[in-house]
Amino acid sequence: MEKDVLILAIESSCDETAAAVVKNGREVLSNVIYSQIALHTEYGGVVPEIASRKHIEKINQVIEQALKDADKKLSEMTAIAVTYGPGLVGALLVGVSAAKAISFAADLPLIGVHHIEGHISANYIENKELEPPFLCLVVSGGHSHLVEVKDYGEYKIIGRTRDDAAGEAFDKVARAIGLGYPGGPKIDRVSKEGNSDAVHFPRAKVGNAEYDFSFSGLKSAVLNHLNSCQMKGEEVNTADIAASFQKAVVDVLVEHSMDALSRYGYKKFAIAGGVASNSSLRKAFEEACQKEGIAFYYPSPVYCTDNGAMIGAAAYYEYRKGVRHGFDLNAVPNLKLGERL
Repeated sequence: MEKDVLILAIESSCDETAAAVVKNGREVLSNVIYSQIALHTEYGGVVPEIASRKHIEKINQVIEQALKDADKKLSEMTAIAVTYGPGLVGALLVGVSAAKAISFAADLPLIGVHHIEGHISANYIENKELEPPFLCLVVSGGHSHLVEVKDYGEYKIIGRTRDDAAGEAFDKVARAIGLGYPGGPKIDRVSKEGNSDAVHFPRAKVGNAEYDFSFSGLKSAVLNHLNSCQMKGEEVNTADIAASFQKAVVDVLVEHSMDALSRYGYKKFAIAGGVASNSSLRKAFEEACQKEGIAFYYPSPVYCTDNGAMIGAAAYYEYRKGVRHGFDLNAVPNLKLGERL
């Protein structure tokens, strides 16, 4: 009987300090997340220096709690995994340094994991039947990628954002209409009270790259609408603007994804990243995929935000392929999907 692979996984790429113990890539024994949202809310977004300092404070506590919740000892782990990019360089360095120290002290293999690969792999945790190949849309605060998942650890990006990521646009628009940070969940909640057809905002297309995204024009259109209302003395209906903006984002994400599914012939589709927990986006994809006979997968909200479990899931398949990193592993803030150290 094959021995179970237990991975202690660490994630610290932005403003969540997270650790998890994952068994055989798909069974989460523990998943501990310390969120810094309350700290950064007063600044309207993540402050990198504050995030790094808080990671240093919390990283050991979170790792110890993950082992405790899993009822496992460090000596029982098969490997240590950590996000090494992309992300905020100071934040990444905290996680990478902790992982290297534990790997050295416990004499365990070290596996560096790509953050976006982690988000994609979050789909494996609850969807035990999901296996590559499939198409995946990764939508978060820093990324909007349409990715062919050809095999475990083998990816091809067929669409990406040219400017603002979808989550970034949510944050900026939420700030503009007075909802504050974090924008995604707040716009999702307020939109339920608004009319999504109240204001028609543009749906951008990138001429020479049909699957690429652009959300900066949409963000500017919302700001221009708000300025116009102010100059005319017209009342601004926050819920209507939130709903109309959200519909414009969802329409583009769904249209690009469904076109790509048709073009490339995939019958399995997944979403991942923070924006993947948006209720309107999920509903729109459920309807579109059902209509076209495509199997639709998505993680629970806890696995959409940054977390250690998704890193453990991705690391398992890297471990099985023989990927190991040395103690020269470093943070790579602009790491591209598919790049290897």
